[in-house]
Amino acid sequence: MHKNSPPRSPSQILHDVFGYTHFRGPQQAIVEHVAAGGDALVLMPTGGGKSLCYQIPSLLRSGTGIVVSPLIALMQDQVDALKQAGVQAAFLNSSLDAEEAREVTGRLIRGELDILYVAPERLLMQGFLSLLDQVQEHTGIALFAIDEAHCVSQWGHDFRPEYRQLTILHERFPTVPRIALTATADAPTRGEIVERLGLEDARQFVSSFDRPNIKYRVTQKANARQQLEVFLESEHANDAGIVYCLSRRKVEETAGWLKERGWDALPYHAGLDASTRNANQRRFLREEGVIMVATVAFGMGIDKPNVRFVAHLDLPKSMEGYYQETGRAGRDGLPANAWMTYGLGDVVSMRQMLDSGDAPEERKRVERQKLDALLGFCESTACRHQTILRYFGEEHPGNCGQCDNCLEPVDTWEATQAAQMALSCVYRTGQRFGVAHLIDVLLGKKTDKIAQFRHEALSTFGIGQGLTQAQWSSVYRQLVAGGFLEADMEAYGGLKLTTAARPVLKGEQEVWLRRDAEPARRKTSKAERSARAKEAFAGANDDPLWQALKSKRLELAREQGVPPYVIFHDSTLLEILNQRPQTLDEMGRISGVGQAKLAKYGDAFLGVLEDSAN
Repeated sequence: MHKNSPPRSPSQILHDVFGYTHFRGPQQAIVEHVAAGGDALVLMPTGGGKSLCYQIPSLLRSGTGIVVSPLIALMQDQVDALKQAGVQAAFLNSSLDAEEAREVTGRLIRGELDILYVAPERLLMQGFLSLLDQVQEHTGIALFAIDEAHCVSQWGHDFRPEYRQLTILHERFPTVPRIALTATADAPTRGEIVERLGLEDARQFVSSFDRPNIKYRVTQKANARQQLEVFLESEHANDAGIVYCLSRRKVEETAGWLKERGWDALPYHAGLDASTRNANQRRFLREEGVIMVATVAFGMGIDKPNVRFVAHLDLPKSMEGYYQETGRAGRDGLPANAWMTYGLGDVVSMRQMLDSGDAPEERKRVERQKLDALLGFCESTACRHQTILRYFGEEHPGNCGQCDNCLEPVDTWEATQAAQMALSCVYRTGQRFGVAHLIDVLLGKKTDKIAQFRHEALSTFGIGQGLTQAQWSSVYRQLVAGGFLEADMEAYGGLKLTTAARPVLKGEQEVWLRRDAEPARRKTSKAERSARAKEAFAGANDDPLWQALKSKRLELAREQGVPPYVIFHDSTLLEILNQRPQTLDEMGRISGVGQAKLAKYGDAFLGVLEDSAN
């Protein structure tokens, strides 16, 4: 699209350029507000269509839209997608050499760009700000979009100090509208974005945080790798997904193990050299069915819409982190899974990390509260969607009917006596031993360690034989998560009582705990995986036409050096599969097929449909 083309309405641009017939949620109100020159703060979940909220106003207003984005990979993806839609877009970041940067700068000065993506570090350079002065004077700046605006918050794990200097945009260009966007912000973070970016007068658009297409499941850790493989085999045999681990070492080991087991898995963490990280990320974005095993260094700004699952082998640090990481699944609106396995070790190690860090006490207090909220989510027997939304200050109308707690309601049991035994054992042994030893005492096992400390003489020795080792492990995990016990740093992770334990020991407070389900067992061999896998999209994977459409998309993507989803999202391919258009006119009515893509690819995909009919 060129600025000198006849004026078009937001709905016309939505249809002609991006191929959609209807705005979603508050998109239209946001577009009209910003296009009219208003400032906006947009909170919208991942996959909710945030990008259109600044891309369409950039096309409606005269001048170039300047988008501040923190990640090179995101810029590349967005620009590739915009070019496919016929939009004049470019980016300026460290991946360009001097000649390429000069060419982009020249196009900007000449007013040839509809949208320019730029890193915050580049934007804040005096030379670039002077360049923007020149652009504003000659061809105009349509708007400033500040993407991933939560990077301004010191409480978030994506904090970027450069974001705090972006108030200069309003000071230097007071007439240019600004739109700040994020998918993750609780009330304190929201307040910080407003304050730090000077958006007190901006209109706030807060969408529902609900991601109804994501099925949340939390399972107790037994053998995490085996549990992961059961999950992958039964539900995601050929899908792209992300597996998050806490440490770099665990990332390497898990990726290596999955590869040995026949999965197309790659590692990603900050300790890898840049070329390896970039190569692995490129493969994940541009190929089908790749699994990325990563630390949280991977993910922000990853715009791959057909990530079908996000799995956590370790506990994230907060509800925001969990929501943001799981939100990378199912951005295309099709069904996706958020699966997590966690155990007592995760709770203890995460609390130790917080307590031993160098952060000021106020920061530690906030982070403990955030971790406690996540532990509450893990142990909750309520609807997962309800629990997440309540954390973000939003009510959910009822049970979602598709998380683990709704599909298989959890039993609870009156565990006051067991809790008293567990807490007494901690007290009698001196509040300095770990769970394995405490369980041995309760079960009356005569180990060398018990003999060494003469713990067979304690009143708690052998009193817990009514429960199994796994059940006692569950009791201790839930008592730690519930704040009755905590890990003692000086005792190398040994457990000690908190003040909350006193009323339980005195019989003044009942304790109810969730009854853990038995862990799933691996049922299929690697050779049986494809045949036994549960197919997604209501049997689409069984249809040869679906595979033919995906093959054509991959072929076209490789020809142009772009990720397949930049050609068409899975949701668009699925509609082509179901509707079977026979003419270009019919193809143009498919959601996600704009005019530029219809002209480029319409005949190619009609050819695939025609071949399948013969």
